[in-house]
Amino acid sequence: MTTHEDQPAPGLRTAPQERAAGAGQPQGPPVGAVSGLPLPQGDGAERQLLEQWLDFQRATLAAKCAGLGDEQLRTASAPPSGLTLLGLVRHLTKVERHWFRTVFGEADSEPLYSSKDAPDGDFSVADAESGARTLAVWRQEVDRARRSAAARSLDDTGTSPWRPAWTNSLRWIHLHVIGEYARHNGHADLLRERIDGRTGF
Repeated sequence: MTTHEDQPAPGLRTAPQERAAGAGQPQGPPVGAVSGLPLPQGDGAERQLLEQWLDFQRATLAAKCAGLGDEQLRTASAPPSGLTLLGLVRHLTKVERHWFRTVFGEADSEPLYSSKDAPDGDFSVADAESGARTLAVWRQEVDRARRSAAARSLDDTGTSPWRPAWTNSLRWIHLHVIGEYARHNGHADLLRERIDGRTGF
């Protein structure tokens, strides 16, 4: 019998899977028999491993939101914290946009959901916020982040507008964003368990 947790994480096609879809392209990492998530390979080139670990974290976020309605996604289920799954999606959308595009000076990469007056506005979710719409914006930013990264080497550098004296390489950005996802996926674990009892992937 197939359980809910045996299903692949919806809503996110990983970069390795995209490459594998082309004729003659190498296959991506194995998909976990239980988790359904793309498991990073045990060895490989530096860039390949960075991309695979980031895709694993992205897919984990999608899995944590899968099967929930808008009200559940907007629920702050671990009081006294006001954190919600949809707030996490909005925040990580901002993270993708900022680190992979804004720091490299790309056009149309102004902040989403937050401003100078409301720097944490990404965590504030309106009562009418749509889960489908918010996740669609996140997926779009993931796609744009991938394209931005693909056009650069790991040694290419950019500068954050809010810390102009601090230069970051694409290598550093990958590691930082993996850490951001891992931290917030831990939050998502707790939020999801409090919503419907589901744990693991």
